[in-house]
Amino acid sequence: MSPLLIKTIQFFLSLSLLIVLHELGHFIPAKLFKTRVEKFYLFFDVKFSLFKKKIGETVYGIGWLPLGGYVKIAGMIDESMDTEAMKEEPKEWEFRSKPAWQRLIIMIGGVTVNFILALIIYIGMAYAYGEQIIPGDSLSAGVHVVEEEIGDKIGIQTGDKILAIDGEEIRDFNTVFNDLVSGSSITIERDGQVIEQEIPVDFISTLIDDMDRARFFTLRMPFIVGSIPSESPNKDSGLQEADEIVAIGDQKVEFFDQVGPILENYKGAKVNLTVARENNVRKEIPVVISDSAKIGVFPGRPSMKDMEERGLLRLETLKYSFTESIPAGFNKGVNTLTGYLKQLKKIFNPDTGAYKGVGGFAAIGGLFPDSWNWEIFWATTAFLSIMLAVLNLLPIPALDGGHVMFLLYEIVTGRKPSDKFLEYAQMVGFFLLLALILFANGNDLYRWITSK
Repeated sequence: MSPLLIKTIQFFLSLSLLIVLHELGHFIPAKLFKTRVEKFYLFFDVKFSLFKKKIGETVYGIGWLPLGGYVKIAGMIDESMDTEAMKEEPKEWEFRSKPAWQRLIIMIGGVTVNFILALIIYIGMAYAYGEQIIPGDSLSAGVHVVEEEIGDKIGIQTGDKILAIDGEEIRDFNTVFNDLVSGSSITIERDGQVIEQEIPVDFISTLIDDMDRARFFTLRMPFIVGSIPSESPNKDSGLQEADEIVAIGDQKVEFFDQVGPILENYKGAKVNLTVARENNVRKEIPVVISDSAKIGVFPGRPSMKDMEERGLLRLETLKYSFTESIPAGFNKGVNTLTGYLKQLKKIFNPDTGAYKGVGGFAAIGGLFPDSWNWEIFWATTAFLSIMLAVLNLLPIPALDGGHVMFLLYEIVTGRKPSDKFLEYAQMVGFFLLLALILFANGNDLYRWITSK
């Protein structure tokens, strides 16, 4: 099965699950309050449906346009814009005839289910998989800044230890990049000195403008030979896969980042490499350095266990009982929600340039791996569930948040907006939503074109 097909299947499976459960969040309270639900659809059925069947008073179906889904609740001004039905006298089983508090519960049901779903997934993942973390304070050698230009922009250098972001200690190094994207300040340790500095407001724009170099830092690690291509001038030198370069000439090497500057001194020349093999056997191997200061090998990556044995980091594997997994999953959900809200705040601030990173369906599909992995699938689905809930709560007519906004106004003031006002608001909201969809997917298209 092709990687693209695997990604596509995961995307539609996750999207379908989220949409059906979101709409079920509206459907269940509507039925509890004896409100008629005329349609329950996965995807939109513009002009025709792929499948539909009427059970009781409700038509259940699957549309052909995968932009979401909906439940059509009788007596409600929604995306169907059924204004003819609204001209008739209100009936007791219609949405508009129900008390405001019941209508509010119906409207927030979808996002409530999305938040609960995310928590259930995170709790289940904590119980089934546990966690493997790299405590931020365990990186004895700090980080390797691969892209120095980007590192200079934020003020991080190779060898720095990242201690905290926005004053919060780094619990897991694996989350540092996402924390930087949404953070405002960073605390680092350099040569024994603690430095706190602001993250530039447009730093996220720097990353978006050069996505190929966005992952600008990594763990500091030794230089391990990964493979030696057949066209390499050193293919017959005696170098072997898994060799660790520990010296170049008479200069000691501890880390991958030290190799490049040393090789600059040997361009177009021969030099002895000292490599370490199994059982710490050391061997000197004469090699030719290219005019571009390259050895002609692909670097490998030591395992996390090997890095731990070298004292470069510490791995902590956390296993949870069922009862322990509940607070662990809850904390994961809260942290994910908080991080997403921080990113959303940056998107709405033009100075950050974060709006350029807004993605559509291609970007969302790209979150899934090209090989089947249930752990990644569920983690991505949980994140998308939180994202869907937050976006649906935006106070835009045509979204749940728009309906909630008008209902809260009605509850507070005791005055209900007129049906004509709600119709116009729904139309405005629809066009705003359409513009957002076009913008997000236009960003996807632009990134695809410029990457060619």
